[in-house]
Amino acid sequence: MFLVSNTNMVIEAMNCGIAGCIPALNYRTLDQLRDALQELKAAKPEGGAYGFNLIVNKSNVKYKSQLEVICEEGCDFIITSLGSPEETIKKAGKTGIKVFCDVVDLKFAQKVESLGADAVIAVNNQAGGHRGDLSPEELITVINKNCTIPVISAGGVGRKADVDRMLKYGAVGVSVGSPFIASEEANVTNEYKQACVDYGADDIIMTERISGTPCTVINTPYVQKIGTRATWIERLLNKNRKLKKWVKMVRFSIGMKATEKAALKATYKTVWVAGPSIEFTHDILPVKDIIAKLINE
Repeated sequence: MFLVSNTNMVIEAMNCGIAGCIPALNYRTLDQLRDALQELKAAKPEGGAYGFNLIVNKSNVKYKSQLEVICEEGCDFIITSLGSPEETIKKAGKTGIKVFCDVVDLKFAQKVESLGADAVIAVNNQAGGHRGDLSPEELITVINKNCTIPVISAGGVGRKADVDRMLKYGAVGVSVGSPFIASEEANVTNEYKQACVDYGADDIIMTERISGTPCTVINTPYVQKIGTRATWIERLLNKNRKLKKWVKMVRFSIGMKATEKAALKATYKTVWVAGPSIEFTHDILPVKDIIAKLINE
């Protein structure tokens, strides 16, 4: 989760028997990313696992250097999103790092399987952030019928009943994000955490104003004020093949800065990314207690 996940959260997760993951973009510099990799390596318990998420399209100008550092230091897995994972699969495979790829439909699941992905993260229409259009049952079922690699379900998990439901549909595991925003270990503001307590599933809407790709956010008064659609000039330029990628890069940069300010500082410009699973977030809790609720509720 952009700006939310950190080494403390992942270490707590590993100590509780689950695998944690941090977006590489949470670190401003490659040295900071390297330090985080080394810290996790030193703290990893026997049987533990940790990974990093990479945005692998041209909007992330740091992608190639981040991949290089991750492969040099090592981790258990990489999750790719928003682009082709081909280069990541090739380079990570040489170091023994597994690659799990975010997919939203069967076409992309089959594509990443053909490229050598170790598993797919099936991002359904209940996910937070960049989500798919298919329901969890639809997406898991169609991928399992047509692919041979494992399916990990992402989206719609806020309680143990949701975990059980995804496993019943045929997923081998679940990827959970939004419930951990309101954790004591998260570095985001208390206002962001409390918003995940105070708001619910009906308050989650889609916006194009962060990365250029529709993304779920909490429907705060500020979001209502600025609107959720791309500007008219962005929509116009997006029709031009040559300019489209540059427009997305600019929108991505602007959106990430706005999200960072809202997550880390007190500001009226509240653009808080979250998914509908915050419906079941009722308190700000330690990571270990959130995990206990998901496993033992």
